[in-house]
Amino acid sequence: MAVDLLHRWLAHPLTASLKLDDPATTELRKRIIASKPILKSIYKDWYGMLARGLPAGEGRVVELGSGGGFAAEFIPGLITSEVFALPGMQLVGNGQAMPFANESLRAIVMKNVLHHMPRVRLFFAEATRCLRTGGEIRMIEPWVTPWSRQIYKRLHEEPFDAETREWEFAESGPLSGANVALPWIVLSRDREQFDAEFPRLKIKGIQPMMPFRYIVSGGVGMRSLMPGFTQGVWAGLERWLAPQMHRLGMFALIVLQKM
Repeated sequence: MAVDLLHRWLAHPLTASLKLDDPATTELRKRIIASKPILKSIYKDWYGMLARGLPAGEGRVVELGSGGGFAAEFIPGLITSEVFALPGMQLVGNGQAMPFANESLRAIVMKNVLHHMPRVRLFFAEATRCLRTGGEIRMIEPWVTPWSRQIYKRLHEEPFDAETREWEFAESGPLSGANVALPWIVLSRDREQFDAEFPRLKIKGIQPMMPFRYIVSGGVGMRSLMPGFTQGVWAGLERWLAPQMHRLGMFALIVLQKM
């Protein structure tokens, strides 16, 4: 009850009255990101991470869940997509059935998308089909650490179940349906199973990060908890704590490569 009251009190006024699955909510988040200095700097950092190291050569790059973001400013020629029609979006789809030819993509990038996929096996199968050899999936996703487990279980509004033995969850709305722990379950806890089921997708790297900045930014759904001029302080603190990110990180940069 106290957590629900806190969420209602801190809810961002632009989207507080809208449902999460309403396309208008995603559209308004463009304004929210632009208006919050800490959050905008986080998005810039995330897009930089996704763009750096993209495989060169043939093939297009597609972003799943482009939403209110601006990844196209970092990745020239990016194909943007979302689960519902939005102004300026090039494709509508959910990543579990993609309209691309076999081995036609050099990369799939996404941010906070995998944990909303009710059937991740379909996505990994489609990615294996669409990516050329050497192509990559590059994503930013929530990650489970001792610190983040407490935040996601107690304070986060999306479902979090790190104990489930399933890789799937009941399908509801395109954004309200989720298991925040899913990326960690599939790619860390159940890594041997993932390797066996998808032998052509090699886990190239998992980099936990960002234990505090997203919280104090308020994210896309809440008011900022700290003024924008403190951005440098929080970023500096996270750099100083870099050796402890396996214990503290709330998100991770995850890179998979098709062999």
